[in-house]
Amino acid sequence: MEEADNQALDPKVFQAVCDQADKARRAQELLAQADSEAKNELLTALADTLLTQADLIEAANSLDMRAAFEAGMDQGKLDRLRFDRERIGAAAQAVRQVASLPDPIGEVIRGYRLSNGMRLNQVRVPMGLIGIIYEARPNVTVDVSSLCLKSGNAVLLRGGHAARQTNETIIKTLGPVLRDHGFSQDLVSSVDPYGRQGAKAMMRARGHIDLLVPRGGAGLIQSVVRDSSVPVIETGAGNVHIYVDRSADLSAAIPIVLNAKTQRVGVCNAAEKLLVHRDVAQTFLPQVAQALSQAKVALRSDQTTYDIISACSIPGLDLSLADREDWDTEYLALKMGVMVVGSLDEAIAHINRHSTGHTEAILAEDYRAIEAFTARVDSAVVIANASTRFTDGGVFGFGAELGIATQKLHARGPMGLREMTTSKWIGYGSGQVRP
Repeated sequence: MEEADNQALDPKVFQAVCDQADKARRAQELLAQADSEAKNELLTALADTLLTQADLIEAANSLDMRAAFEAGMDQGKLDRLRFDRERIGAAAQAVRQVASLPDPIGEVIRGYRLSNGMRLNQVRVPMGLIGIIYEARPNVTVDVSSLCLKSGNAVLLRGGHAARQTNETIIKTLGPVLRDHGFSQDLVSSVDPYGRQGAKAMMRARGHIDLLVPRGGAGLIQSVVRDSSVPVIETGAGNVHIYVDRSADLSAAIPIVLNAKTQRVGVCNAAEKLLVHRDVAQTFLPQVAQALSQAKVALRSDQTTYDIISACSIPGLDLSLADREDWDTEYLALKMGVMVVGSLDEAIAHINRHSTGHTEAILAEDYRAIEAFTARVDSAVVIANASTRFTDGGVFGFGAELGIATQKLHARGPMGLREMTTSKWIGYGSGQVRP
């Protein structure tokens, strides 16, 4: 995990990051007063600029990609790092979608009148300054910047060394657009010049940063949760499960499993574990193993699964017995753990014991099984009869996402505009005093 080290925090770096955060907070005070039209015009201009500067951004990303490849970065992380013209175009489109969404700021959550005539409204307001610590994901730079600006927040970024040139180019591209629309460039800034020390400073900047969100592998997330004095929303690694029930449509199950595992392997909503009811294991496991083998997916299995699949002599299949650590591992690779379970109850118990609380899916035709699974599995997102890859802020209609929260406080699941707000109470009186 990139941000973990034993170096003491440099006081000069800490002060510099706190000063940078304070500038962002001052800039945010003006943004918080902007109306929806002004913010939407800004976002539209940002989307246009991303497209006009796509060649420059892609060139910077090519340098990062080459350096990461030469350093031995695995394919899953390389896939996340890539920010080519196609992905830049998708990011620009996501910014436009964010601009088209309703502005949550000022929304009345609830309101009522007290018996003495005083009126109370609870309304949505920005968080203030949100800090993001993430790894090798330049799309996050665009996504969170657009979400923060639309929700009236400033953002302080630590994007990691792997995407340094891409992120630097994106931020330099966004800065003049902010200035041209009457806002400070301090609304979107980075501590990447300070390296790991910048991340450490962000974690200690309580009173300067209002909220910290880590996005990346389990090591990074746990380091921030453990070491931060700033309030943290925990976004989780994805040890994601698919359970194939005895009632499942097995022909429909295979393309769902393939999509969930192989459509993009380096993302947190990719399926990592496959649980199969014993009543359909003899039929389903050879079929799905052959399909996964053709997709170059290695299988790590329990003994029952191993015996069933190995008896089929599937050409080119990489099959071996799983160890205890496999059931808790997010592979982010062409690898999948497979287990036979004796019942729906056993599947639910296994998932709740080993899941990271991200996304789980059941493939079943029995409505009672679906209802039991969705009610009892304790994860942020539970899906029936579809790929786990649908757990995504853009797919959910948020335009983009700040992350996928696996905790239970404030936000859970994909975080969009509303999840980036807090609330305050406003009281309207006419001279009332408390007796």
